[in-house]
Amino acid sequence: MTDILLIALAMSLLYISIANRLFTYLNILVFQGFILFGVTFLTLTKISTVNLMLIMLETIVFKALAVPWFINYVIRRNGITREAEPYLPNFVSLIIVTFITVATIILSSSIKDVNLDKTFFVVALSTIFTGLYLIVTRKKIITHVIGYIIIENGVFVLSLAVGNEMPMLVNLGIMLDIFASVLILGVFFNRIGDLLKDPDINHLRNLKD
Repeated sequence: MTDILLIALAMSLLYISIANRLFTYLNILVFQGFILFGVTFLTLTKISTVNLMLIMLETIVFKALAVPWFINYVIRRNGITREAEPYLPNFVSLIIVTFITVATIILSSSIKDVNLDKTFFVVALSTIFTGLYLIVTRKKIITHVIGYIIIENGVFVLSLAVGNEMPMLVNLGIMLDIFASVLILGVFFNRIGDLLKDPDINHLRNLKD
């Protein structure tokens, strides 16, 4: 069952690569949040019940409910248009994300370690690199925030692979969620709009607190 949920998470990466509307991005974040909730419940069987309940509560509240809802609120509050505006065509993005997934499968096959759960490894790396790809190829700053959250989901999957032996890594994943929430709050309070008007990153030096 865990493998099925992880495969569904990987399939959502292919879907988000061709999505054009921010509302679809948010739905995928909700979908991934519920998947991670299920994976957490099925995977962390050896940690204390209290710790497991806290981790599951954090997963369902932050990943599946609070963060997507607040991003949607930021989009409406700041008047951000609903199109994702990628730099590359959807077909090219689909090919690249597919290549990322295949490359991680090949990489995992080359690692000869009996302790390595290859499904977790492949899905985690694919999620991390897809998040990075979204940050690089999308114009809107809000999509960069979404890309970071997807990266954090990948880190969380990687921590779940060793969560029974090292539950502290899962707790660090929770800290990343809190950091993501602070990042979204920063976007909200600074009222950042659709995109930077000038592609020259040197103009970022003119930004002030």
